[in-house]
Amino acid sequence: LEILVTILNENDNSPVFAQPNLTRNVLEDTKVDTAIVAREELSATDADLDTIYYELTTRVQDTDGYFAIRGINNPEIYLQKALDYDKFNSTTLLLYARDRPVSSPDHSTNTATAMITIVIKQSDTRAPWFLPCNYLHNDTSVCISSPYSGRVNISEMSTDPLLLEPGPIYAVDPDYTIRDRIVYSIVGGNTDEVFSVDADTGNLTMNKIVTSPDSFLLQVMATQISNIRKYSLATVEIKVINKSDYPPYFEKGLYNGMVFVGLPRRSFVYQADDPSTPLVITAMDKDFPGV
Repeated sequence: LEILVTILNENDNSPVFAQPNLTRNVLEDTKVDTAIVAREELSATDADLDTIYYELTTRVQDTDGYFAIRGINNPEIYLQKALDYDKFNSTTLLLYARDRPVSSPDHSTNTATAMITIVIKQSDTRAPWFLPCNYLHNDTSVCISSPYSGRVNISEMSTDPLLLEPGPIYAVDPDYTIRDRIVYSIVGGNTDEVFSVDADTGNLTMNKIVTSPDSFLLQVMATQISNIRKYSLATVEIKVINKSDYPPYFEKGLYNGMVFVGLPRRSFVYQADDPSTPLVITAMDKDFPGV
């Protein structure tokens, strides 16, 4: 008697990842749809020769939707949404491999899990910021600075760096993990080359005296030393004034005024000896006669 015995393959093996733990560094400016981890590195094997079904999730809050797989049978991980280093700089993905579809009623499903750590590396995406500056509507990716301003005396050349408001010329690379060095140059408004800027410090100095009362509106450029395409411009207004030899002085040492009870805010204060005339406090300066 010849008996034919067929051995049925029981689902008694779980899928196996060759690398259950992976780490990948991803640049912040990586283009959407770029493959992050190849299929060959993530594919699981199954001794039962079952078809493997994959599912990708994230363990880190607010990082959903950035990474995905190509399909339920293709575990290649790709970038699905543009990254922003200021929002998060790392996340952990969990890749599940099942030998039955998720919706399968078969209770004998076996599952394997791989953990993929994604580390976001900051890219050189932003131009230098002049300081001080204020964030635009609480957006830490944009910082707006105010123009600089200073004064020089006519027919007089200062040998020290000029004092400016709201502070000295200074810029930084806002990509703070890169912190590229900044160099400075004057690219506009420097009539007759009166001023110079120190390329390393940003200090503004004079090359020659100014003989006319015209003001200067300088354009100063801050450029990253390793990426000249990343630069910013700042305006520096230099007013030319007559040298001040005398302090201002009040016309009187004591002023007497009076107010009426019950007046609203911003009402006049009147002279004590003339209740019909508003009190006016004036000062003079010998450097500016008639002003």
